[in-house]
Amino acid sequence: MKKALINDWYYVNGGAEKVIHSLNHIWDDFDHYALIDFLNETDRDFILKGKKAKTSFIQNLPTAKSNHRKFLQLFPCAIEQFDLSEYDLILSSSSSIAKGVVTRKNQLHICYCHSPMRYAWDLQEQYLQDSGLNKGLKGIYAKYVLNNIRKWDVTNSENVTYFIANSKNIAQKIKKIYNRESTVIYPPVDVDFFTLEENKKEYYFTASRMVSYKKTFLIVEAFNELPHLKLVVAGSGPDYDAIKKIAKSNIILIGHIDKLELKKQMQEAKAFVFAAEEDFGIVPVEAQACGTPVIAFGKGGALETVIEGKTGVFFKEQTAQSLKEAILNFETLKFNPKEIREHALQFSKERFEIEIKAFVTKKHKEHQSLYADSL
Repeated sequence: MKKALINDWYYVNGGAEKVIHSLNHIWDDFDHYALIDFLNETDRDFILKGKKAKTSFIQNLPTAKSNHRKFLQLFPCAIEQFDLSEYDLILSSSSSIAKGVVTRKNQLHICYCHSPMRYAWDLQEQYLQDSGLNKGLKGIYAKYVLNNIRKWDVTNSENVTYFIANSKNIAQKIKKIYNRESTVIYPPVDVDFFTLEENKKEYYFTASRMVSYKKTFLIVEAFNELPHLKLVVAGSGPDYDAIKKIAKSNIILIGHIDKLELKKQMQEAKAFVFAAEEDFGIVPVEAQACGTPVIAFGKGGALETVIEGKTGVFFKEQTAQSLKEAILNFETLKFNPKEIREHALQFSKERFEIEIKAFVTKKHKEHQSLYADSL
């Protein structure tokens, strides 16, 4: 069986790349494709086992490395340039464009969908605002481009034979946007690395890329109003300087940290604070694997990974006041680190790899049988 694995892009080692790592652990003979590939060698060894992806023309455009999203209007054309006609199985891992690859009728295309294209659907207004494209002629043109991409996205979703959703939350979106059914397989979490620590210290912790939808700004605002509570903030990104400017003395920004330091901070924190609305959200599960409870925004994937009162607490609105109330409520509660870790174990890498392998193997056999019968 000749196999292709296509990801939206490779430039960071994030949650989607952990999925790619596990897929490469199951099958080591993929040919890899992506719009761009700017991985450093360390990340490449982890994610792609040292291989390099075949890329689109966007790879060679000026500033593609620093800001590939500025070429959004070219994404459909770029993804359709790949000739995948020689492959028996195409796996796409997609929160954007990868699932739009052109396939033949008798090819099996399974899409692991992290989300329908976020900036074209759920996060359109935020994307336009963050890009400075929400006003004037540029704004009109940007909305025209996004409208065309939405149409393209729905049409090309028909190229997918089977959808796998990374959560029930995303399964609902796949049904709503593409009118397609999907099977839920939660993404892999490295629960063997993020180990239990029962002795917690007196600080709260949050970690993410500092971009607007992660809502780190909101978390810092809430702790600014709770000067008796310590917050440690890890991460870097466009919002870092603005966040540092407003953070009061009880808030410590430690910037980008490696995986070992992330684990240590996760293990020792009294709680992990998570304010984004994520499709699934791997980081809160990593915290729970350490026996650390989570204070999370009660929407999206967190509703499937955090149990109110047992492994954490929710806040209802993405406001500093709502989060502040949840923190004060958390201060009155007690949690059992062993029970929290036990809950996190159901999201392990091993479970993901077993479920994905079984699903793909079953669908491949069914597909072969179907097309053998039609000959």
